[in-house]
Amino acid sequence: MRKGYFLTVEGCEGAGKTSVIERMTEYLSSLGHDTISSREPGGIDIAEQIRATILDKRNTKMEGRTEALLYAASRRQHLVEKILPSLAEGKVFICDRFIDSSLAYQGYARGLGIDEVLTINQFAIDNVFPDLTIYLDVAPEEGLRRIHARSDREINRLDLESLAFHQKVREGYLILAERFEDRIVSVDANGNMDEVFESVKEHLDRCIKPKN
Repeated sequence: MRKGYFLTVEGCEGAGKTSVIERMTEYLSSLGHDTISSREPGGIDIAEQIRATILDKRNTKMEGRTEALLYAASRRQHLVEKILPSLAEGKVFICDRFIDSSLAYQGYARGLGIDEVLTINQFAIDNVFPDLTIYLDVAPEEGLRRIHARSDREINRLDLESLAFHQKVREGYLILAERFEDRIVSVDANGNMDEVFESVKEHLDRCIKPKN
C-alpha cells in the first residue's frame, strides 16, 4: 500500500535535474517530510550495474530495443528494492528520471514508438506511476552547452548523440506533457536556478502540504 508520495523529475540533458532535486529534498524535509532521492538508471547495486552498461561510450552498437529493455529491467529492480518500500514507509520519494525518460528517449527519439515502450515499462512497473512529474524544459542547445561547460561531469554515451536527437527528445517530452497532463507539469528551465526552483516550489505546494 502506498502511503508516501512519489515525485519524478524529467528533462533533456543539462536541464538541471540534479540541482532541482537537491533543493526539492531540502525544501520538503523542511516541511517535515521524510524525503529520499534516487536516480534512474541506478539507485541500487543491480540497477547501477545496468546503468554502467547502458551509458558506456564503448557500447555504440547497442540497438534501440536492447536499450529500452535494459532501462526497463533497471527500473523494475529499483522499484521493488527501493521505491516501493520507501513509499510503504510513508516517505516522499524523488526520482531523477523514471518511465517518461524511456518514452521520450527510446519511444520517440529512437523511433520505437511511445505506446510500444510504454507497454514494456507497464510490465516492469506494474502500474506504479508517479503522483507528480516535473518536466524541466530547456532548449537542447542550452542543455548541451551546460554539460560541456562543466569539467566535473562525465560525458556519457547519450551526451554524444547529435543535436537532432536531443531535439527529438524534447519533442517527445512535450508530447508526453500533453498526453499525461494529469501528472506532468512543465517548468521553464532556461533561467537561473533560483527562478527555476520558485516555479517548481509552486507545484510542490499545490500537491504536498507541510507535515509539521
